[in-house]
Amino acid sequence: MKIARTAVLCLALIALNAGVALCAELAQVVRTIEQGYGSLNDLQADFSQRSSIKAMKREEKGAGELLLKKGGGKESMFRFNYSKPKQQIVSNGKTVWYYIPDQKQVMVMDLAQLLEASNGIAMNYLSGLGQVSKDFSIAFAAEQKDKSGNYQLELTPHKKSPAMAKLLLTISGEAVESMVAKGKSSTPFPVLSSTVVDQTGNTTRMDFSNVKTNRGISSGKFSFKIPSGVQVIKR
Repeated sequence: MKIARTAVLCLALIALNAGVALCAELAQVVRTIEQGYGSLNDLQADFSQRSSIKAMKREEKGAGELLLKKGGGKESMFRFNYSKPKQQIVSNGKTVWYYIPDQKQVMVMDLAQLLEASNGIAMNYLSGLGQVSKDFSIAFAAEQKDKSGNYQLELTPHKKSPAMAKLLLTISGEAVESMVAKGKSSTPFPVLSSTVVDQTGNTTRMDFSNVKTNRGISSGKFSFKIPSGVQVIKR
């Protein structure tokens, strides 16, 4: 009986130590994201996008270029230049322009209202990574690492939003190793992919490549001149 109790105690201690180690490892991954983003001024990257619409059992694909620049205010400036389908989503930190050339339409809306409608998380998560632990409950995904050794996180927003039930992030294993060894991430943007899951189960995944950071992107890249002859829809 005494041997059995000792064995149970040993197993409990092993489980406790494993849990502590797991928490410490998760903390390092989060630190890699937040400290890396703290040194980010601007970002340019290619992206591929895959959206799955659950109710219609349909998948849509897209691709293009992302530009992101920290603004002087709370919100960052961003630009999505889609090559497929052909469209642009541009914000100077105050206004958002959504241009669809094939339909000859530009939708214009106030960024603050748009963020408020989605609790600010779904539309602005890329520019809010510096405080990801404040906005989300964070855990490792069912598979802690992918086949390449990159970390996989599952984030649940503290504020409920129809636009986002969960956010899944893949974080560079190399960047985390650099944080552990040197106390500094090897890149200001260690996110390899992100997946937004809304309340109805629809998903939008973005994979990032050819990432360039802190190249001094001009603020002029985030202004939009409405083409002549297009319909302007204000919201």
